[in-house]
Amino acid sequence: MRHGMDELILASHLFRPVRFLKLFMPWTWVSHRASRGVRIRRSLVALGPIFVKFGQILSTRRDLLPDDIAEELAKLQDQVPPFANALARQIITQAYGQSPDEMFQHFESTPFASASIAQVHGAILQDGSEVIVKVLRPGILPVIKRDIRLLYIIAGKIEQYWKPGRQLRPREVVAEFERTILDELDLMREAANASQLRRNFLLSDKLYVPEVYWHYCRRDVLVMERIQGIPVSNTEALLAAGISLSDLADKGVEIFFTQVFRDSFFHADMHPGNIFVAKEGKYIAVDFGIMGTLNRTDQRYLAENFLAFFNRDYHRVAQLHVDSGWVSKDTRVDEFEAAIRTVCEPIFDKPLKEISFGHLLLRLFQTARRFNMEVQPQLVLLQKTLLNIEGLGRQLYPDLDLWKTAKPFLERWMADQIGPRAMLRHLKENVPLWAERLPQMPNMLFDVLEQAKQGHLQMELDSKQMDDLRREIHRTSRRNLRRSPAPVLLSLPP
Repeated sequence: MRHGMDELILASHLFRPVRFLKLFMPWTWVSHRASRGVRIRRSLVALGPIFVKFGQILSTRRDLLPDDIAEELAKLQDQVPPFANALARQIITQAYGQSPDEMFQHFESTPFASASIAQVHGAILQDGSEVIVKVLRPGILPVIKRDIRLLYIIAGKIEQYWKPGRQLRPREVVAEFERTILDELDLMREAANASQLRRNFLLSDKLYVPEVYWHYCRRDVLVMERIQGIPVSNTEALLAAGISLSDLADKGVEIFFTQVFRDSFFHADMHPGNIFVAKEGKYIAVDFGIMGTLNRTDQRYLAENFLAFFNRDYHRVAQLHVDSGWVSKDTRVDEFEAAIRTVCEPIFDKPLKEISFGHLLLRLFQTARRFNMEVQPQLVLLQKTLLNIEGLGRQLYPDLDLWKTAKPFLERWMADQIGPRAMLRHLKENVPLWAERLPQMPNMLFDVLEQAKQGHLQMELDSKQMDDLRREIHRTSRRNLRRSPAPVLLSLPP
């Protein structure tokens, strides 16, 4: 009621029978209420950091929201109301044992950006370097822990009262989110993330990552190089600077796939407030609190899925989902293949502006429910980032052909992973480990043979390990059958 959300709630289908109650609410008699977008934004800010992040994600999906709401939610990217300047100075003084005026040649008391977790001030070091000083919001941890407890309660109710909700694995998703957002509260971790990403793209002509000034970094204060660039959402300024939006969109897709598949270390908070463009057309990233990683298995399966999808090999997509355990091993591959083809075929050969991703997501969810496909919590960050990237692509260059841009990169990556160079690289990586363990092998072999001789040798595998082993045997046998010039007969003991 404080933010005028009662009007929107009463307009929903569930509460329409009691809309007449609005006539008895004195605050609704005033006609000069703020717009609905402003009221939604203010409500999310009042609810706290987790809800602000939800608003940030929504703000990148203008295809799913009315323009007035999307424009207001975009302000959550870097225009959340800041906390008091005196508090920021107090936090910096406690971190360094000196006031900001003593630590820096110049310190801007008024922040130039403020988000859900921290706010950013400009400063100049004693050597004249221009930097930003990121200060964590005071008292933020109890607020986030309270909201996470609420999310766990909601997740539990979803599992308890909604049967399809169990496939979403909401408790595990919340647990993954909890780890991510609690890590974001440690600015030393963010500094380490920035350093790693900068090292990965140090020689790149597509992405620039600001330098970290480690001497000034603390758990609740971060100091980095100050960058100058055009916000990626300001397409008019980009065009005025002579920057090609189509080239920029292509670069964005390649940067994303490079982070995911080459480095397995990707920026997972890529809303427009965290991305700028230099005058020469190079991307500049900021805010490295949320980074994602993938293990080799998920990375390989994702790459194969993408490639099979780009090649419209729906049978391969279906088989990969079974092999990876993302759907039940007793799923009929031909039925799953037909369902995937029905969902995906209509979106090929179309630019982003002609694809209804809201409709696509609905169809994908229906398919997932039908085949008992469970959400993979370890991939939630990647899926969130994909939504951000696709939403950004819509704003930047709606005619982007995502498939045409991504396919050559994945083909090169796959060739590098399974070719002779990959074999040599793996040998080079493992030689030191083999050299270290080789002297121990005779003793280990003797122990195993001794236990076998005495009848004490046992093998223990849990159900997950057994499933993984079965899938690997199945994949290997199919691969051998495809490669064999003659029929191969497998004889397994009962």
